[in-house]
Amino acid sequence: MTTPDPGRPSPLHSAALHASSALGGHGSGSSHSAALHASSTLRYDGGGLASVLPRAAASIGVPLLPGTTHEVAAEQATFPAARQAVVVLIDGLGYELLSARAGHAPYLRTLLATGTSLRCGFPSTTATSMGTFGTGLPPGAHGLVGYEVLDPDRDVIFNELSWEDGPHPETWQPHPTVFEAAAADGVHVTRVGPWFFDGSGLTRSALRGGTFVAAKTLPERVEATLTALRAARRSLVYLYWGDLDKIGHVHGCGSWQWLEELEAVDAQLRRLAAALPPHAALYVTADHGMIDCPFEDRLDLATEPELVAGTRHIAGEARARMIYCRPGATQDVAAAWTSRLAGTGHVVTRDQAIAAGWYGAPSDIRDAVRERIGDLIVVMTGPGAVVDSRRDRPELLALLGLHGSVTDVETAIPLLTQPPERS
Repeated sequence: MTTPDPGRPSPLHSAALHASSALGGHGSGSSHSAALHASSTLRYDGGGLASVLPRAAASIGVPLLPGTTHEVAAEQATFPAARQAVVVLIDGLGYELLSARAGHAPYLRTLLATGTSLRCGFPSTTATSMGTFGTGLPPGAHGLVGYEVLDPDRDVIFNELSWEDGPHPETWQPHPTVFEAAAADGVHVTRVGPWFFDGSGLTRSALRGGTFVAAKTLPERVEATLTALRAARRSLVYLYWGDLDKIGHVHGCGSWQWLEELEAVDAQLRRLAAALPPHAALYVTADHGMIDCPFEDRLDLATEPELVAGTRHIAGEARARMIYCRPGATQDVAAAWTSRLAGTGHVVTRDQAIAAGWYGAPSDIRDAVRERIGDLIVVMTGPGAVVDSRRDRPELLALLGLHGSVTDVETAIPLLTQPPERS
């Protein structure tokens, strides 16, 4: 059994401290202003997840898409020139979690010294982050604005992660992806992940382009990555691994199971790095962090009728809810949620969130995307959550580790680099 590092703060305790301090005071009169102030750390330039794939592509000579975040981000912080680039995304590997448990990841710890902390954006959830990662654009532009969102044309909520009964993916997110741009420039693009990602709605929307290679285990995905690099002189390979996130959700990011998985991930990334061709660079990042949320700190909408009154739909996820209100009810709904969540969460309007840059520059927000965002956005600040046992599946209600909000432990992600031996 893996045991925590002695003398290190527990990720659960660290998360709670950051969550409770990140938004400042909790006075109800300053609720939205405190949340908006905290969101100033959200980044969609060279300090954000949006820049990683564009910079990796640019490092192997792919022209940037002019006038977009691709170009802005890459100009701010370039990657070293290389012939081949490997980008590994470890789902749920928050920067603060990794830093607190670096003793269990000796290879990644060596990269932390020269690595940086980026921001994934808002909400800090996989569907949105994959849109940001794959397109190099903020959520207001690519349009994947949450875990569960409103499709305004049908007035129904759908899940952007599973894409069950979702809209046409290429219409929902019409911008070209970085993979498409690289492939069009003659780069051998390979995406390595589980078989069920191939052709899924989220993949078609956010990560289309190049060739998909299915592999089950992480060692198999490492081998598939190395095979792809051997196939072409100029290559871009993306490797996704999701088990760290799954284990964090089920057992908590402070658990021995999470640490054991971190050790396994570290060992395979060390193997990958050691086997890279001399002209290949390696980049390791994540889509979000995580916080353990005790079940006693959760509100259940099934027993909170005052929070449901005046709403049409309540979507998002447990730490980042989007509320779609009935006509004329927005002010009353905001007052009810603000009063109930005092000290544990904050409520902002859609206009306030957009003006504060939560979804990118206000000018980036497409009209069609604006309608997908709730009239109100609720972000949790302590280790709490808002669930709904009327419609959430039992397995979702049982998850211990959660994410989605604007706190540091949820939005800070690593960017770790092993440059090429030769350019």
